[in-house]
Amino acid sequence: MIQLRAAEDRGHANFGWLDSHHTFSFGSYFDPQHMGFSHLRVINDDTVSPSAGFETHGHKDMEILSLVLQGTIAHKDSTGNIEELPAGEYQLMSAGNGIYHSEFNASDKETLKFLQIWIQPNRLGGKPGYQQKAFGEAEGITNIITPDGQNGTLAIKQDMRLHQLIMAEQAKLTWSADSKRRYYIHLIEGELNLADGINMKPGDGAKLQSVSQIDFTKLSEERVKALLFDLA
Repeated sequence: MIQLRAAEDRGHANFGWLDSHHTFSFGSYFDPQHMGFSHLRVINDDTVSPSAGFETHGHKDMEILSLVLQGTIAHKDSTGNIEELPAGEYQLMSAGNGIYHSEFNASDKETLKFLQIWIQPNRLGGKPGYQQKAFGEAEGITNIITPDGQNGTLAIKQDMRLHQLIMAEQAKLTWSADSKRRYYIHLIEGELNLADGINMKPGDGAKLQSVSQIDFTKLSEERVKALLFDLA
């Protein structure tokens, strides 16, 4: 079973300095039909004006993933991390028993675009953690996050995995799935077809359940880039 979540149906908030689209209920946007999917709780598609950003604020008991699509994030947190996160790199912050951080557009001229994703952990409390890594832009599927950080992936406190899908030259790709697990696809670039006649455009998402394989077909000349969440 595949359910499409169209980009234009997402929640939307515009504060001038921040233009944000919410896949799931967040802030003032509330929809009981879209409260999350398995452990996946938030996908915010954010556009931040030059020099603007999120002032210091706190989180607790949440795994927070950021992926910059354009520009650079200037990050600072209460555990002493002062980092810049450029386009293409992944940042995973484990809030644990509590962390404070700020996120700003590092440029005073260019717009910042990034995805912020929240995963509910399976273990509460503990020491906050910070990980950041570039995984490149290889064709096919690249493993980004695993529960144990195997093979150089980022480690998360949850029974989930995140994969990066890129189709530049490939027209079709088939991925083996476990019918007992749930999957979520968020399309970043290009146009993509899934089974059952589901066509996706940038910003669209798709929930998949009870599937044994996922068939990806690129529909346009431009490359496809997507995130594939493997969830319990």
